[in-house]
This record gives sequence, C-alpha cells and structure tokens, in this order.
Amino acid sequence: MLNYERLMVVFRHLALEAGAKIMEIYEDGNFNARVKSDDSPVTAADEAADALISAGLRSAFPDIALVTEEQAASHDISASTFLIVDPLDGTKEFLKRRGDFTVNIALVESGLPTRGVVYAPARNRMFWTKADGTSVEEHGPFSTDVAGAVTAISVGPTRGQGLKVVASKSHRDAATDNYISQFDVADIKSAGSSLKFCLVATGEADFYPRLGRTMEWDTAAGHAVLAGAGGTVLRADDLTTLSYGKPGFENPFFLALAPGVSPKTV
Repeated sequence: MLNYERLMVVFRHLALEAGAKIMEIYEDGNFNARVKSDDSPVTAADEAADALISAGLRSAFPDIALVTEEQAASHDISASTFLIVDPLDGTKEFLKRRGDFTVNIALVESGLPTRGVVYAPARNRMFWTKADGTSVEEHGPFSTDVAGAVTAISVGPTRGQGLKVVASKSHRDAATDNYISQFDVADIKSAGSSLKFCLVATGEADFYPRLGRTMEWDTAAGHAVLAGAGGTVLRADDLTTLSYGKPGFENPFFLALAPGVSPKTV
C-alpha cells in the first residue's frame, strides 16, 4: 500500500530542489530556448529540473510508472496509478522573466490526481496536499528537510456578488473572453502556469476557464491541490470530471472552479 506521508515528503523535497536549480538558471539570465516538436519552448532549466525530479522519483518509487513532460515521447501508460511531472510549467513566463512559473509533481490514481505539489520559486509560494488529501499553503523560508508553517486552504464562497475569474497570462484569447462574458464577473486577473488552480484553491479566485490546449502534466498537480481545497475541474464540453491517463495525455478544454460557480458548456 502506498505510503502517502512518505510520498508527500519526497514530492515536497524534489519540488524545492528543482525550484532551486531553476532559480540558479533564471537569475543567471543566460538561457536559450529551443522549440520542441509540439512548438512549445524548452530551456536548460526545464531539462535540469526534469532530470533531478525523475531521478528522485524513480529512486523513491521504482514500482510506480512515471510520466514527465520532457520525456513524453517515451511514455505509454496503461497503469491506473502513475506519477506525473511538469518540471517547469510556464516556460514562456520564465523566458519573459515574469515569475509565474511552477514546479509540478502529482500522483494519479484511477484516473484522478489525488496528491500533488505546486511550487512557484520566483513567487515564494508553495501549495501541496497532505497525506489525507487536503491542501495547504506552506510559508517560507522553505527547507528541503523540514516543512515550515502551513495554512489549510479552501475554495472561497461565491455569494452572487460577481465572480473572481483568473485567466491565462500567455494564452488568453477572444474565445476565452467571449466565454467569460457569459458570467457576472466582478474581477478578472491574469496569471501564468498552474498558479491559476492554486488561486482558486485559496479563494483568491472563483473560476479558471481554459479553452486551449493543455497536457495532463500541465494540470495534474494543480488539479490535486484544488480538489484537496474543495474545488473541481470539469471538462468544458460535458461538465464531467477531467480525467487522466488519456491516450497522448492531451486534455480537452476545462473549467476549474469553486462549488458555487454554475458552469456553462463550450
């Protein structure tokens, strides 16, 4: 039986180590991007973080299948339980030096992400699920060996005063704006990477619609954190729960939301 306490100790430790490596490269400023076959950028920071996290997870959990963004071409997962990693989500934010990039590590069980960590090293924010599946935000300084003070997080109430919406900073388009316009919106903000899930999880936002291409490693850790805070992530076409382990690991459009939001299909 999987030891969730140990799992989260390892997840947290590796996220912090990867974040430190990413920040070394970020602060040096001497990084170049190349374009992968799917037209997305990759940097030395992505690859260094991927190597570090992959080695750590394979050592700690050799019997659990592993999916990572930077090794996606080699994956053919049929297991119902697997680890999934985006070592640097928000590479465009990293390249533009905007700070909204994250390290993401998650566990998927029976098609759903049940445990995860999201670490934003340039923002000094870290979110993770406890062994029992509930979510917390840890407050720095961040030691790799011992967790610091944490605050339990939960989605905020929506009381008919207009929704607080968060949308992608790098991928927002007219289709997203048209969809958002169907709702009573009190405030809209932009954020990068999986931080958007975490803003809904903490109640800083109510709703994150994503009408664009994403992969399972982009969303799994944020999905786990949001679920542990009482939120949900739904497919935008039929409003069923977003599942994982799909062929090719590509997601449909989705909606991440607090319970008080009444979603509409796309």
